[in-house]
Amino acid sequence: MLSSVRARVLPAAQRRTLDELTEDLVLGSGDTTSKRSAFWTMLTLAAVIAGAGVLTDSTATVIGAMIIAPLSTPIMGIALGSVLRRRTGSVMVVLLGGLLAVALGMVMSLALPDHYDLLSNSQIASRTSPDLMDLVAALATGLAGAIALARRDVASVLPGVAIAISLVPPLVVTGVCLGKLSGWLALGSLALFVSNLFALVFAGMVVFASLGYAAEADRAAGRPAGRTSAAMALLFAVVFVPLAANTAATLLLNVWTGRTKDVAREWLASQPGASVTSVDANSRTLYVHVRTPGELPPVKSLMDRLNGRIPQGIPIVVDATRGQRIDAGKVGG
Repeated sequence: MLSSVRARVLPAAQRRTLDELTEDLVLGSGDTTSKRSAFWTMLTLAAVIAGAGVLTDSTATVIGAMIIAPLSTPIMGIALGSVLRRRTGSVMVVLLGGLLAVALGMVMSLALPDHYDLLSNSQIASRTSPDLMDLVAALATGLAGAIALARRDVASVLPGVAIAISLVPPLVVTGVCLGKLSGWLALGSLALFVSNLFALVFAGMVVFASLGYAAEADRAAGRPAGRTSAAMALLFAVVFVPLAANTAATLLLNVWTGRTKDVAREWLASQPGASVTSVDANSRTLYVHVRTPGELPPVKSLMDRLNGRIPQGIPIVVDATRGQRIDAGKVGG
C-alpha cells in the first residue's frame, strides 16, 4: 500500500537522489562559501523588505519578501538531517537567521512614532495570534514543499510554497514589537514562526521518511533502518498543543465579542443617533467602536453591564467617533 502511494506521489523517473537533495538543502555540503554567501545576502535583503512592508502596511511588499526569503531551505535541511540521523548544521543556521531577522525588525521599528498603535497595522495584527488553521496551512505547505523538493518536475511550485508559509515576516514583526516594548505581541508573532517551523520540519520528515531516503542512508552506512515516528509525534505535539489552546481562546473571544456588542447596544439605546459600528478582539483586548453625535453615556455603566457577561480582567477599549448620519435627499431631486 505504502509503495503504491509512494509510486504515485513520486514516480521513480522524477525522484531526486539523496545526494542531490542534500546538495540543495544543506549549506555545509558542496560549495559552502558560495551557498552561505547567497543565503545570508538574500535573508538580509528579505528581512529589510519585510520590515519595509510591515512598517508601511503593504501586503504586496511583504509577499515579495516571502518569495526572496531562503529560510525554508535550512528548515527542510533540519527535516532531512533528522530522517537521516545526521548532523547538518541546519539548526544553527535557522537560529542565527531568525536572530538576524528579529534584530533588523527591532532596528527598523525606530522609524515608528513613540505612541504608534501596533494593532492598527494589519501586517502586525494578522501575525500575533496564530491558531489551528495556521497549523493546517503550514502542514499542507510543508508537504507540498517537501514533495516539490524530492521531485524534478514540480520545482515551479516552490515560489508558491514560499508565499504560503510565513517565516521571515513574523520574525520581523517580533523584532518590531520588541522594539516598541510590546512583549505579548512579540510572543504571538514568535509563536507563529515557531509553529510554521515545526510544521515544516514535521511535514518534511514525513515525506522524506516515506519516500525511502532514510532507508537509503541506512543501507549506505550499514545501519539498521531507523525509526522517526517518535520524533515526528513529539514535533506534532509541540506544535498542536499551544495552537489548540490559542484556537479555543479565539473561539471564546468570539463569544465574548458578541456579548459585548449586544451590551454596548443596550448601553447606547438611550442616546439618539448613537450606534455601535463594530466590536473587535485584538490580542485579548476588546475594542468597542461607537459613533455618536453627542456625549457618550458614562463608561462605568457599560462596564457594570458587562460584569458577569464576560470574564473579569479582559481589557475594554471604547473608541468613539463624533458624527451623525444626515439624509441629504436625492441628486437632482
